[in-house]
Amino acid sequence: MNYQETLEYLFNQLPMFQRQGKSAYKADLVNTLLLDEHFCHPHCQFKSIHIAGTNGKGSTSHMLASVLGAAGYKVGLYTSPHLRDFRERIKVDGVMISEESVVQFVETNKSIFEQVKPSFFEMTVALAFSYFAEQKVDVAVVEVGLGGRLDSTNIITPELCVITNIGLDHTDLLGDTIEKIAGEKAGIIKPGVPVVQGESNIAYNYVFEQKAKEQSAPYTLASDVFRVESSGLAEGGLHWFSVSRIGSEEKDFVEVDLAGDYQAKNVITVLAALDRIKDIWPNVNAESIKTGLRNAGSTTGLLGRWQVLAHNPMVVCDTGHNVDGISYVVKQLARTPHSHLHMVIGMVADKDIRGVLQLLPVDATYYFTNAAIPRAMEAEALQKLAAEFGLKGDFFTSVDEALREAKKNAKANDLVFIGGSTFVVAEVV
Repeated sequence: MNYQETLEYLFNQLPMFQRQGKSAYKADLVNTLLLDEHFCHPHCQFKSIHIAGTNGKGSTSHMLASVLGAAGYKVGLYTSPHLRDFRERIKVDGVMISEESVVQFVETNKSIFEQVKPSFFEMTVALAFSYFAEQKVDVAVVEVGLGGRLDSTNIITPELCVITNIGLDHTDLLGDTIEKIAGEKAGIIKPGVPVVQGESNIAYNYVFEQKAKEQSAPYTLASDVFRVESSGLAEGGLHWFSVSRIGSEEKDFVEVDLAGDYQAKNVITVLAALDRIKDIWPNVNAESIKTGLRNAGSTTGLLGRWQVLAHNPMVVCDTGHNVDGISYVVKQLARTPHSHLHMVIGMVADKDIRGVLQLLPVDATYYFTNAAIPRAMEAEALQKLAAEFGLKGDFFTSVDEALREAKKNAKANDLVFIGGSTFVVAEVV
């Protein structure tokens, strides 16, 4: 098979949650463990950091990988979903796995795949861990795909667990309350392995504290260690943050090339995580932290986080796709200067669509659309539902058509936003 044929095999022959949703979800680790044994436990050949959470885990993963790389370590990075290219999921030192490596892995192991019949995600995790072992990485930053306890990545025993925050997302799979979802995310906490919780919330703090206590895992709440005193925009699109350590009057200054004021929460999480692992990777110091954060997006290739695509008018996209994520986006839109707001919006049908729609600004012009995946809610249906919340606009059957119309109508000082779904963003970056 060539690379394109290999991708078709991955996407079409095996279930893929990204496209199909709940029907592709495997609520156990049986296949993952079978594959892990077949490949001789590759995850045991490198150290790792495990990151879970509803929102922020992607940015946090990329920042940590960038800092560790700036400190001179060879860093593997496993994330999901991808936006443009499947290979975005698996990187070493910011470089995507080669097409040849993907093809060779699938061809060489096709017989075991057809025997075990793993899901798309199970097979991708096996590929990532095997590749990291082959590349002899010093550390792999591993992002949970969905949940935590039963996620395919949860066979690792990391040096550190990080949980960014918890929101009501994937409630049909992870539970219908914040406490149940937190319980699933807490499933990555391992005996004796330090855990950093990024965002404090009285509704679920106790879940992580209790789980950490049961596992004798040192527990840190990031906001108990650091806080952002102030923030703003610097030259070249960088965001700066003035950060202080709790109990100290000294302030430090860091710049991040990932846009969005909401990155303040992720910066605090990253700094608390780095504070925990300084004895494991001693080359991480103040200089590598500043360099890594300043170049996090550029060195790791992170896409879709308040990404500016054009100016005059400003066109920006963001992958926020649930109530918590969209609430951050709406705040960022309000802080961004513009004359009129144009919103290119599409969503997948299994999300809390009403919860998201009620957050969106009513004074914007909407261009309702749907991404080219089976899970997408049809644009016309989204338009009708949005009207119940006072959101007005036309519907378009493709993201490209909706964006073209928004750009045509927008004036130089207007703002065009594209989002509502990772899959909508994937079609424009």
